[in-house]
Amino acid sequence: MQSKFYYSLLALLFGLIIHVPAVSQNKPVGIFEGYGDVGAVRKPGSTSYNAKTRQYELSGAGYNVWFDHDEFHYAWKRMKGDFIVYTRAQFVGKGVDPHRKVGWMVRSSLDSNSAHINAVVHGDGLTSLQYRKTTGAQTDELKSKLTGADVIELERKGNTYTMRVAKFGEPFVTEEVAELKLGDEVYVGLFVGSHNKDVVEKGIFKDVRITVPAPASLVPYRDYLGSHLEILDVNTGDREVIYSSPKSLQAPNWTPDNKTLIYNSDGLIYTFDLASRKPKVLNTGDVKNNNNDHVLSFDGKMLGLSSGVKELGGSIIYTVPVTGGTPKQITPKGPSYLHGWSPDGKTLIFTAERNKEYDIYSVPSAGGPEVRLTTTKGLDDGSEYSPDGKYIYFNSNREGSMRIWRMKADGTGQESLTNDDFHDWFPHVSPDGKSIVFLSFLKEEVESGDHPFYKHVYLRMMPVNGGTPKVIAYLYGGQGTINTPSWSPDSKKVAFISNTADITLQKPVNASATKQ
Repeated sequence: MQSKFYYSLLALLFGLIIHVPAVSQNKPVGIFEGYGDVGAVRKPGSTSYNAKTRQYELSGAGYNVWFDHDEFHYAWKRMKGDFIVYTRAQFVGKGVDPHRKVGWMVRSSLDSNSAHINAVVHGDGLTSLQYRKTTGAQTDELKSKLTGADVIELERKGNTYTMRVAKFGEPFVTEEVAELKLGDEVYVGLFVGSHNKDVVEKGIFKDVRITVPAPASLVPYRDYLGSHLEILDVNTGDREVIYSSPKSLQAPNWTPDNKTLIYNSDGLIYTFDLASRKPKVLNTGDVKNNNNDHVLSFDGKMLGLSSGVKELGGSIIYTVPVTGGTPKQITPKGPSYLHGWSPDGKTLIFTAERNKEYDIYSVPSAGGPEVRLTTTKGLDDGSEYSPDGKYIYFNSNREGSMRIWRMKADGTGQESLTNDDFHDWFPHVSPDGKSIVFLSFLKEEVESGDHPFYKHVYLRMMPVNGGTPKVIAYLYGGQGTINTPSWSPDSKKVAFISNTADITLQKPVNASATKQ
């Protein structure tokens, strides 16, 4: 009887404060429109954004995010339609309560009793998807099999919400809630709660991304999303968006002098100056239907192109000085898709369809006869030389799944290097010859012989001789993300493309640090 009375009293007390709204709701910070405390918190929280490190720090108090109302600190923006939000999160300090919280939250309103859903990591490692179906209802929870996640992603697709969480370096683990009607326009943001009214806890959020995915009506290769050109530190996983465009940018190369990236867009080739961070069209003469299979020679003096020529059967390979000029045609017929250049500059390797089979071929870089290097049934693609010229790395679905393979430069000794739950494409060997970065598609989203735009993908890295791959980036992309070699000369970074229908969501509203 005493316990029933106690909980009834608690419910009554909670009921007196459930309508308390957030405070200081109209101050922008970083990419968020506002921030503030939700509920009747005793100690105020704060939000700050460091433009140099591109990190957010949130501090917050509050009894909990649970039962029929919540108390926490929130940095938010209003959004409509579908979206994907991503961050790497961590607590600051040892903390007081094991159920202090950091994560993403989507709410119908800023009232403390609002319907909501949150992807959250607790201080003790518990990782879960918590949700309140209607205003003032009790909170439900789906606990993840994973504990101690530091990568948190939450996606809305209609009324379905999917949480993807991971320990950085590992693939996502997912939980999903369907038929959760929070309204078309919702509040979306980062939050911190202390699970203790008298304590303020802190969380750090980095690599914060808000993505608007492709609509169901999108027609591939006719309709395109916007693009972020990003640079990734392969050792830390830290990412920086260095340029954004509403157009489709694809397949950055990194010049050996460390001054320029090269990518394609709308059939043209662009150089991107890393100092000024400005693009410029590269002169490729009359060759203006270039696709995302372009490769630099190892010395950085020449650029190989693949450009569609309908009269010749599709994509044709050309070479041109890296400073621009009149391209020289190399392959007489298509489709021929360039992927690699030998270290001595004398040979190009490419994927071609000949006799209804896609195989890897070599051809002299000055032009000459083709030599077929793979003959096994299936799709062989994405070929690239190792820096010492001894091996060619490629991807093949000859055994069902798309895997990373390698062979000797003459085509002998073919062996697979990956064999797990993904379809792996486009292996790129680091300039120091130690590592491979490649793109991995989810088998539930993509067939083995396809590498489409606008999917959930990983960038993964493994030793050059094989081993357990490590996830180094979690992103929305696919075709055009990293089709061609894009390592920095020091083997510490790679450039890649991620995609979104709204590039403005990644632009900070206020680049200066702001605190409540």
